[in-house]
Amino acid sequence: MSGLLASAYAQGLGLGAALIIAIGAQNAYVLRQGLKRSHVFVVASVCFVVDVALIALGAGGFASLIAARPGLTNAIAWAGAVFLFAYGLRAFHGALRPGALGPAEASGKGGTARAAAATALALSVLNPHVYLDTVLLIGGLAAQYPPAPRAAFAVGAMSASFVWFYGLGYGAAWLAPVFARPAAWRVLDLAIGAVMWAIAAGLVAERLAA
Repeated sequence: MSGLLASAYAQGLGLGAALIIAIGAQNAYVLRQGLKRSHVFVVASVCFVVDVALIALGAGGFASLIAARPGLTNAIAWAGAVFLFAYGLRAFHGALRPGALGPAEASGKGGTARAAAATALALSVLNPHVYLDTVLLIGGLAAQYPPAPRAAFAVGAMSASFVWFYGLGYGAAWLAPVFARPAAWRVLDLAIGAVMWAIAAGLVAERLAA
Protein backbone atom coordinates (compact mmCIF):
# COMPACT_ATOMS: atom_id res chain seq x y z
CA MET A 1 0.00 0.00 0.00
CA SER A 2 2.86 2.40 0.80
CA GLY A 3 4.13 2.05 -2.77
CA LEU A 4 0.70 2.90 -4.15
CA LEU A 5 0.45 5.92 -1.86
CA ALA A 6 3.88 7.15 -2.95
CA SER A 7 3.00 6.63 -6.61
CA ALA A 8 -0.32 8.45 -6.22
CA TYR A 9 1.41 11.33 -4.40
CA ALA A 10 4.07 11.61 -7.13
CA GLN A 11 1.44 11.60 -9.86
CA GLY A 12 -0.59 14.28 -8.08
CA LEU A 13 2.56 16.36 -7.57
CA GLY A 14 3.50 16.09 -11.24
CA LEU A 15 0.02 16.89 -12.50
CA GLY A 16 -0.34 19.82 -10.11
CA ALA A 17 3.02 21.23 -11.21
CA ALA A 18 2.19 20.83 -14.89
CA LEU A 19 -1.10 22.68 -14.48
CA ILE A 20 0.09 25.51 -12.25
CA ILE A 21 3.49 26.40 -13.76
CA ALA A 22 2.23 28.54 -16.62
CA ILE A 23 1.94 32.25 -17.25
CA GLY A 24 -1.47 33.20 -15.95
CA ALA A 25 -3.35 35.84 -14.02
CA GLN A 26 -2.54 34.40 -10.60
CA ASN A 27 1.14 33.88 -11.32
CA ALA A 28 1.57 37.32 -12.85
CA TYR A 29 0.11 38.96 -9.76
CA VAL A 30 2.14 36.84 -7.33
CA LEU A 31 5.28 37.69 -9.32
CA ARG A 32 4.54 41.40 -9.24
CA GLN A 33 3.87 41.42 -5.52
CA GLY A 34 7.02 39.39 -4.96
CA LEU A 35 9.11 41.86 -6.92
CA LYS A 36 7.71 44.69 -4.80
CA ARG A 37 8.00 42.56 -1.65
CA SER A 38 4.49 43.70 -0.87
CA HIS A 39 2.27 41.37 1.19
CA VAL A 40 3.89 38.34 -0.39
CA PHE A 41 2.80 35.92 2.33
CA VAL A 42 -0.81 37.10 2.19
CA VAL A 43 -1.02 36.86 -1.60
CA ALA A 44 0.70 33.46 -1.83
CA SER A 45 -1.43 32.13 1.02
CA VAL A 46 -4.70 33.21 -0.61
CA CYS A 47 -3.73 31.53 -3.89
CA PHE A 48 -2.60 28.38 -2.09
CA VAL A 49 -5.68 28.11 0.14
CA VAL A 50 -8.01 28.52 -2.85
CA ASP A 51 -6.15 25.76 -4.69
CA VAL A 52 -6.29 23.47 -1.66
CA ALA A 53 -10.03 24.03 -1.25
CA LEU A 54 -10.78 23.38 -4.92
CA ILE A 55 -8.54 20.30 -5.13
CA ALA A 56 -10.21 18.92 -1.99
CA LEU A 57 -13.64 19.54 -3.50
CA GLY A 58 -12.67 17.84 -6.73
CA ALA A 59 -11.10 14.82 -5.02
CA GLY A 60 -14.18 14.62 -2.80
CA GLY A 61 -16.49 14.16 -5.80
CA PHE A 62 -17.62 17.76 -6.38
CA ALA A 63 -16.49 17.68 -10.01
CA SER A 64 -19.68 16.00 -11.18
CA LEU A 65 -21.78 18.71 -9.54
CA ILE A 66 -19.92 21.52 -11.30
CA ALA A 67 -20.16 19.73 -14.63
CA ALA A 68 -23.93 19.51 -14.19
CA ARG A 69 -24.25 23.29 -13.71
CA PRO A 70 -23.34 24.94 -17.06
CA GLY A 71 -25.04 28.16 -15.94
CA LEU A 72 -22.57 28.50 -13.08
CA THR A 73 -19.64 27.98 -15.42
CA ASN A 74 -20.99 30.66 -17.78
CA ALA A 75 -21.45 33.18 -14.97
CA ILE A 76 -17.92 32.62 -13.71
CA ALA A 77 -16.52 32.92 -17.22
CA TRP A 78 -18.17 36.26 -17.99
CA ALA A 79 -17.33 37.73 -14.59
CA GLY A 80 -13.75 36.58 -14.99
CA ALA A 81 -13.47 38.09 -18.48
CA VAL A 82 -14.66 41.49 -17.24
CA PHE A 83 -12.31 41.44 -14.27
CA LEU A 84 -9.30 40.35 -16.33
CA PHE A 85 -9.99 43.00 -18.97
CA ALA A 86 -10.10 45.70 -16.27
CA TYR A 87 -6.93 44.43 -14.61
CA GLY A 88 -5.17 44.24 -17.98
CA LEU A 89 -6.18 47.81 -18.74
CA ARG A 90 -4.70 48.84 -15.41
CA ALA A 91 -1.44 47.07 -16.30
CA PHE A 92 -1.25 48.79 -19.70
CA HIS A 93 -1.83 52.14 -18.00
CA GLY A 94 1.02 51.35 -15.63
CA ALA A 95 3.28 50.58 -18.60
CA LEU A 96 2.75 54.12 -19.88
CA ARG A 97 4.06 55.54 -16.61
CA PRO A 98 6.46 52.93 -15.24
CA GLY A 99 8.07 53.32 -11.88
CA ALA A 100 11.12 51.65 -10.42
CA LEU A 101 11.76 49.38 -7.48
CA GLY A 102 12.93 51.95 -4.99
CA PRO A 103 13.50 51.57 -1.23
CA ALA A 104 9.78 51.96 -0.40
CA GLU A 105 8.66 49.20 -2.76
CA ALA A 106 11.56 46.93 -1.83
CA SER A 107 10.61 47.18 1.83
CA GLY A 108 7.04 46.10 1.12
CA LYS A 109 5.29 49.47 1.47
CA GLY A 110 2.37 50.46 -0.70
CA GLY A 111 -1.20 49.15 -0.68
CA THR A 112 -2.94 47.29 2.10
CA ALA A 113 -2.88 43.60 2.88
CA ARG A 114 -6.67 43.49 2.53
CA ALA A 115 -6.55 44.96 -0.97
CA ALA A 116 -3.77 42.57 -2.00
CA ALA A 117 -5.71 39.61 -0.62
CA ALA A 118 -8.90 40.71 -2.38
CA THR A 119 -7.12 40.99 -5.72
CA ALA A 120 -5.46 37.60 -5.29
CA LEU A 121 -8.82 36.07 -4.36
CA ALA A 122 -10.55 37.59 -7.38
CA LEU A 123 -7.81 36.41 -9.74
CA SER A 124 -8.11 32.93 -8.22
CA VAL A 125 -11.87 32.39 -8.23
CA LEU A 126 -12.96 34.39 -11.29
CA ASN A 127 -11.07 32.20 -13.73
CA PRO A 128 -13.09 29.12 -14.76
CA HIS A 129 -9.89 27.44 -15.94
CA VAL A 130 -8.96 27.13 -12.27
CA TYR A 131 -12.08 25.02 -11.72
CA LEU A 132 -11.40 22.97 -14.83
CA ASP A 133 -7.84 22.24 -13.65
CA THR A 134 -8.40 21.66 -9.94
CA VAL A 135 -11.98 20.46 -9.55
CA LEU A 136 -12.64 18.65 -12.82
CA LEU A 137 -9.25 17.43 -14.06
CA ILE A 138 -7.46 16.73 -10.78
CA GLY A 139 -10.72 15.61 -9.17
CA GLY A 140 -11.55 13.35 -12.08
CA LEU A 141 -8.13 11.70 -12.09
CA ALA A 142 -8.18 11.33 -8.31
CA ALA A 143 -11.45 9.42 -8.61
CA GLN A 144 -9.62 6.46 -10.18
CA TYR A 145 -7.96 5.70 -6.84
CA PRO A 146 -9.43 4.12 -3.71
CA PRO A 147 -9.80 6.49 -0.70
CA ALA A 148 -6.26 6.43 0.76
CA PRO A 149 -4.32 6.80 -2.53
CA ARG A 150 -6.90 9.37 -3.66
CA ALA A 151 -6.02 11.48 -0.64
CA ALA A 152 -2.30 11.06 -1.41
CA PHE A 153 -2.91 12.15 -5.01
CA ALA A 154 -4.75 15.27 -3.82
CA VAL A 155 -2.01 16.08 -1.27
CA GLY A 156 0.56 15.76 -4.04
CA ALA A 157 -1.29 18.31 -6.17
CA MET A 158 -1.62 20.59 -3.13
CA SER A 159 2.12 20.28 -2.48
CA ALA A 160 2.86 21.52 -6.00
CA SER A 161 0.65 24.54 -5.36
CA PHE A 162 2.43 25.28 -2.06
CA VAL A 163 5.92 25.08 -3.53
CA TRP A 164 5.01 27.14 -6.59
CA PHE A 165 3.14 30.07 -5.04
CA TYR A 166 5.49 30.62 -2.10
CA GLY A 167 8.54 29.93 -4.25
CA LEU A 168 7.38 32.37 -6.92
CA GLY A 169 6.46 35.07 -4.41
CA TYR A 170 9.63 34.96 -2.34
CA GLY A 171 11.94 33.93 -5.19
CA ALA A 172 10.96 37.01 -7.17
CA ALA A 173 13.08 39.10 -4.80
CA TRP A 174 16.17 37.80 -6.61
CA LEU A 175 15.04 39.78 -9.65
CA ALA A 176 14.75 43.02 -7.66
CA PRO A 177 17.99 44.57 -9.07
CA VAL A 178 16.64 44.18 -12.60
CA PHE A 179 13.42 45.95 -11.68
CA ALA A 180 15.22 48.93 -10.24
CA ARG A 181 14.91 50.27 -13.80
CA PRO A 182 11.64 51.70 -15.16
CA ALA A 183 12.11 49.90 -18.50
CA ALA A 184 11.87 46.52 -16.78
CA TRP A 185 8.56 47.48 -15.16
CA ARG A 186 7.25 48.65 -18.53
CA VAL A 187 8.03 45.26 -20.07
CA LEU A 188 6.49 43.41 -17.11
CA ASP A 189 3.31 45.51 -17.14
CA LEU A 190 2.94 45.08 -20.91
CA ALA A 191 3.38 41.32 -20.51
CA ILE A 192 0.87 41.18 -17.65
CA GLY A 193 -1.65 43.25 -19.61
CA ALA A 194 -1.24 41.01 -22.65
CA VAL A 195 -1.70 37.86 -20.55
CA MET A 196 -4.82 39.25 -18.84
CA TRP A 197 -6.41 40.30 -22.12
CA ALA A 198 -5.48 37.02 -23.84
CA ILE A 199 -7.15 35.03 -21.06
CA ALA A 200 -10.20 37.33 -21.12
CA ALA A 201 -10.48 36.97 -24.90
CA GLY A 202 -10.20 33.21 -24.59
CA LEU A 203 -12.99 33.11 -22.03
CA VAL A 204 -15.26 35.25 -24.22
CA ALA A 205 -14.50 33.13 -27.29
CA GLU A 206 -15.30 29.93 -25.40
CA ARG A 207 -18.61 31.31 -24.17
CA LEU A 208 -19.62 32.57 -27.61
CA ALA A 209 -18.74 29.24 -29.21
CA ALA A 210 -20.63 27.25 -26.57
